[in-house]
Amino acid sequence: MDVSFLEPVLSAPGPYATVCADVTHTTENADTELELRARAVAGTLDEQGAPSAVVEAARGRLLQGNEGGQVGTWKGRALIVASDGTVALDEPLVDRPRREIAEWSPRPDLLPVLAQLPARLPHIVVLIDRVGADIIVSGGSGEPLQEEIEGDTFHLRKVKVGGWAHDHWQNSAEELWDRNAERVAEHITSYVRRLGVRFVLVAGDVRAREHLLENAPDLWRDLVVQMDEGGRAPGADREPIFRREAELVAEHEAREDAQVLEQIEAASAHGLSVTGTALVVEALRKNQVETLVLADEPDDEKLLVGGTPLELGTNQGDMAALGVRDATAVPAERALVEAAVATKAGVVVLPRSALPGDIPVAAILRYTDASTAQPQRTAEPAR
Repeated sequence: MDVSFLEPVLSAPGPYATVCADVTHTTENADTELELRARAVAGTLDEQGAPSAVVEAARGRLLQGNEGGQVGTWKGRALIVASDGTVALDEPLVDRPRREIAEWSPRPDLLPVLAQLPARLPHIVVLIDRVGADIIVSGGSGEPLQEEIEGDTFHLRKVKVGGWAHDHWQNSAEELWDRNAERVAEHITSYVRRLGVRFVLVAGDVRAREHLLENAPDLWRDLVVQMDEGGRAPGADREPIFRREAELVAEHEAREDAQVLEQIEAASAHGLSVTGTALVVEALRKNQVETLVLADEPDDEKLLVGGTPLELGTNQGDMAALGVRDATAVPAERALVEAAVATKAGVVVLPRSALPGDIPVAAILRYTDASTAQPQRTAEPAR
C-alpha cells in the first residue's frame, strides 16, 4: 500500500486521538445507537486528557452518520485528530473495527487503521450505453472520482425503412455509437496511464460494450472485465455492479498479498529481504526498504526514536551510534510505519499466521550493500 497519504497526518501537531469506531447505521434505533457510541468515544478521550477541541472534533465526525449520505452507509470509521482539533485522517473501514479504539497518545496508532482500510487498488468501473458513460475511478487517495460523458444522440436509433435508406441509417447509427465509444475509451486511457489501474469493470448495453472494446487500446484491453447485470439507465440496479467490483478488489488484494510473501521468500535468496525488527530497523535507516511488511498482531515491543523518524534504534547503543542523546520509547509498529512514510516505502499488513516463522516484521529491499545481512548458506561437506 502506498502510504504517502499519511504524510500530512504525521506532520500535524501531536499528541493525537486515534479512533476506530463502529458506525453501523442499519437498525430502527441507529441514530440513538450512534449517539451513544460517539458519546462513549468522547468520554474515553476526555478521561485520557484530550483537549475539548479534539474530543468535539471526533464526536462531531462520528455523528455525521446520522445525517445520511455516503457516510451513513459506512460500517467502521477511522479518525486521527491532531492536538489542535484538526481532523488529519477520516476514512471508512472495510467493516466494523476488529478492535474499537479511542486513544489519546503521543503518536497515532496506525496499524489497526491500515489493516482495515479499503484496498487502495486503482481500478475503474464503467457504466456505458450508446450515448455515453459514467466512469468511476477508485483506489487513489480521497473519495472515488466520477465522470459523466455524454456523446451525440442524433440518428441514434436504427430504423427499419428498407432498401438503401435502411442501410444508410443503420450505418449512421453504428458510426455514431462508435464515435461515442471512442470518446469514452480516450477518457479511460487517460486514467489508466496516470494511475496504474489494475482492472476495468464494464457494465451496460451490450452493443455499447462491444464498441468500447473495439476502441480499447492494448494498454488496457486485457484489463477489462465485462458483466451483463446492471446498467446506466435511471433506476437500474447498480448493486450487482458494486458487488462484483468488491469481489474483484478482494481477488486482486489477496493475489498481491500472496505475491508479497513470495517476494520475501524469493528475495531472501539474493539478500533482498530481511526479517526481524533489528534488521528491518537497520534497513529503514539506510533507506533500503521498498516494502515494509507488518503482522496485524504485533509483539509488545518498543523501539527508541530521536527527533526524526529515521533516528531509530533497538537499544541505547544504536542511539549513541547515531549521536542521539534524547530518545523516546515508542511501540515498534508505530515507529516502523513512521519510518516507512519518511522513506516513501510501501506498507503491507498481513495476518501474523501468514508471515514466515511467526515474525512480526519483514521488509523487501530496494538494494543491498556490503553491510546488509546476507542469507545463510549451508556449508558444503569437506572432501
